[in-house]
Amino acid sequence: MRLGVTMFATDLSMPVAELARAVEERGFASLYLPEHTHIPTSRRTAPPTGEAVLAEEYSRTLDPLVALSHAAAVTSQITLGTGILLAAQREPIVTAKAVATLDHLSGGRAVLGVGFGWNVEEIQDHGVAYGSRRDVAREHMLAMKALWSQDVAGFEGRHVRFEPSWSWPKPVSGPPVYVGGAAGPKLFAHVAEYADGWMPIGGRGVRAALPALREACEKAGREMVRVIPFGTLPTREKLDHYRETGIEEVVLNLPSAPAARVLPVLDDHARFLA
Repeated sequence: MRLGVTMFATDLSMPVAELARAVEERGFASLYLPEHTHIPTSRRTAPPTGEAVLAEEYSRTLDPLVALSHAAAVTSQITLGTGILLAAQREPIVTAKAVATLDHLSGGRAVLGVGFGWNVEEIQDHGVAYGSRRDVAREHMLAMKALWSQDVAGFEGRHVRFEPSWSWPKPVSGPPVYVGGAAGPKLFAHVAEYADGWMPIGGRGVRAALPALREACEKAGREMVRVIPFGTLPTREKLDHYRETGIEEVVLNLPSAPAARVLPVLDDHARFLA
């Protein structure tokens, strides 16, 4: 089973290039970085963690695609993923170009973990109604996949329209797309339609959700997709449970902090690689 890591990369945390080198040197398989374009100060939306105050790293996150390009330049093997990229908040033509460029320059190591977002004000500032964010994200992803896979690609949807166009480079790896979020029929319908897998945040309740995910895939005429528990705090029992469930990759959580705090946690996680 592959083990990867994720960290809220910020202007105050361990530099991404240093982190990427440390991740690869220890034998981890992947590095994932999250995204928030901005955090409105109103705080009308409560923190998703249940805490009274939103952690500072949410408002200080680096752009994940730019940061991952630094990671790509100093590594040669690890997968470089977004975890998660807020697809409804990104213009799809420009984002498709950026993701394809990262995948091209890294030799096919890019992975796109996408989600729908929880911060109402952040989403609305991008001109997207909160209630329509899933539909907007869906069309953005379908439009990007068309640009990645077709020499001449156009799109005509409710939220995205562009005429038949050329756009290079094409990605080397696809890239694989994983949808993050809690289990449910709406989320699994998105996974089955346009994704290569599901990223359950934290990984709780995965086994119980697998029959519903398998059913959604069958309805879409697809084989069962991959499941990657994301942001997990590892124990041997938990990882053994995932392995027995047939899961092939788990992404472990790192603190958003300077290297002096991150590296001891990374080394502790590394004991599970054996």
